[in-house]
Amino acid sequence: AAILLKLGGYGLIRISSMLNPHPPNLMFPIMILALWGILMTSSICLRQTDLKALIAYSSVSHMGLVTAAIIVQTPWGLTGAMTLMIAHGLTSSALFALANTNYERTHTRTLLLVRGLQLIFPLMSTWWLLTNLTNMALPPTINLLGELFIISTLFNWSPPTIIITGIGTLITATYSLYMFLMTQRGSISTQFRVLPPTHTREHLTLTLHLLPLGLLIMKPSLISGLFA
Repeated sequence: AAILLKLGGYGLIRISSMLNPHPPNLMFPIMILALWGILMTSSICLRQTDLKALIAYSSVSHMGLVTAAIIVQTPWGLTGAMTLMIAHGLTSSALFALANTNYERTHTRTLLLVRGLQLIFPLMSTWWLLTNLTNMALPPTINLLGELFIISTLFNWSPPTIIITGIGTLITATYSLYMFLMTQRGSISTQFRVLPPTHTREHLTLTLHLLPLGLLIMKPSLISGLFA
C-alpha cells in the first residue's frame, strides 16, 4: 500500500508523459474507469465487514483520483497526484498497522464482532481517530491539499466531474467515520474483556507514520512543488 501501489502511480506518470498529447480514444475510456472506480470502491467500503478489506478498497478509491489526475497531464494534476500518493501512502500503511494490532489481540477482522476497543486501549483509539481523520482529508492535512489540486484539475478538464469527485469525497468521510465507530465505540463482547496490552513498538510505528504527515503540513512545498 505504501510503496508498491505508489510505484505503480510513478510508472503511470512516466508512461503518461510519453503519450502527451493523449489521443482522445485512449484518454476517455481510462478516465471513465478511474472516475467510476472512485464511486464503486467507495461504495463497497460502506458495506464491508472485513476491516482489512475496507482499508484495501479505500486505497483503490484514492488511487482512482490519482490516476484521473495523471491522465489530464497538467502541472496541478501531477502536483496533486504526487501529494496524494505520499499522503495516502503514510495514511494507508498506518491503517493497516492499526488493523494488525487489533487482529493480533482479537484474532478476527470482522467489524461486527469487535467493538468498544476504546474502553480497553484508549491511546490506540487516539491513533485510530487521527488516522481516520487524515484518511478523510480533514483540514489542514496534506491529503486535503492533494485532493483539492486533483478536484480543481478535473473540474477544469470537465466541469461535470465535480459531481463524481464530490460524491466520492462524501462517501470517503462516511466510511472513515463508520470504520472508527465500528472498531472503537459501542459495548465490547464478553470474550474480549481481557486482552494483551499495546506495546511501545506499535506506538512508535504509528508515530513514524503520522509524524511526517504532521510535519509536511508545515511545509507542503517539499512534495507539492515537484511539478509546479
